[in-house]
Amino acid sequence: MSELFIQGPNKLSGEICIHGAKNSTLPLMAASLLCDNECILHNCPVLSDVDTSLKILRYLGCRVQRLGNDVAIDPSSADQCKIPDSLMREMRSSIIFLGAIVSRMGKAELSFPGGCELGPRPIDLHLLALRKMGVIIEEDHGCLKCSAPDGVKGTCINLSFPSVGATENIMIAASCAKGTTIITNAAREPEIWDLADFLNSCGAKIYGAGESTVVIEGVKSLSGCEHRVIPDRIAASTFLAAAAITGSTLTVSQIIPEHIAPVIPILEECGCHFDISKSSMKITAPKRLGRVKSVRTMPYPGFPTDAQAPVMAMTTLSDGTSVFIETIFESRYKHVGELLRLGANIKVEGRVAIVEGVSRLSGAPVEAADLRGGAALVVAGLAAQGVTQISGLKHLDRGYESLEKSLASLGADIKRI
Repeated sequence: MSELFIQGPNKLSGEICIHGAKNSTLPLMAASLLCDNECILHNCPVLSDVDTSLKILRYLGCRVQRLGNDVAIDPSSADQCKIPDSLMREMRSSIIFLGAIVSRMGKAELSFPGGCELGPRPIDLHLLALRKMGVIIEEDHGCLKCSAPDGVKGTCINLSFPSVGATENIMIAASCAKGTTIITNAAREPEIWDLADFLNSCGAKIYGAGESTVVIEGVKSLSGCEHRVIPDRIAASTFLAAAAITGSTLTVSQIIPEHIAPVIPILEECGCHFDISKSSMKITAPKRLGRVKSVRTMPYPGFPTDAQAPVMAMTTLSDGTSVFIETIFESRYKHVGELLRLGANIKVEGRVAIVEGVSRLSGAPVEAADLRGGAALVVAGLAAQGVTQISGLKHLDRGYESLEKSLASLGADIKRI
């Protein structure tokens, strides 16, 4: 079991290139199952969740090769319709394979997904949508047995919540369905745009991705293509939070600034200044951050729930009181208890967290309970006095590529032991 040791406080400086988006790579890999020949994905991050997806594709019979950040997937030999429980439990996003498998094979069998425990994250929207598309789904002791005896059919689907995963599953299943599928109240996240770009490059007919209504005209088949994964906006937001809490000047490059736009006003409210270009942004933080009046997590283009934890860590050293309202997940404050061990002053009531800024944090042993909570502990540790020892790195490795190496290159005193 590895641990991170951070000797703080450290200022950061220089430039960091942002890796490909985890939350885009996973649905792209699932969607490749629909193709008749090889797909090549560029800018794929080296993450444990991506490794799990590669294992799933190989188990399904695909030929997969990885060279650095390039992944080649040949699904022509895929002949399995079942994902074993051991692989499903490794990540919550594994449910994204359901629409792809049932569309290609006419049936699918998998268990409920695992991953970070963020409270109820039901897949009922996925199942309800697929049932409307003609998929028969039986739930038996945590196992989903699905079949589409007459094929997947296009239909109108109104999502009660703009779920990213459900929108992606529907788009994938509908790409080769019979007829036209219309999704209303669809998710609008950049990862939705990226998936649509990939599928359209493969021959799909998807219109309106990134808007609240998405139309998918089913086609008979898809062919492989080459596609570059978009940059990871949450990783970029994490580095910006790290620069802010340490009073640093840092350039974040190889990004799409528009994707990070929901986070920028919060950092500006704290007193940070930005110089933004076409594919990079330079943040200059004050010696001490100001407070944030209110941060409410919302579906895109609102403030992302995945950025809530690292930004909360940032405000622990701000001058004044900051308020966070988590509207997406019920159990997304598990990092609070660990931040308190570092000397933060945070009170939680239900979905609301009130952060009273303190003058200093002190290093201590802490444990990451989930992916973004782990990032929050790293952000806080960079500014804490003394040594912060972070365990539970399996969560961090799911979403950040060699985080300690990236931070060390920027001047942080951080080691994995």
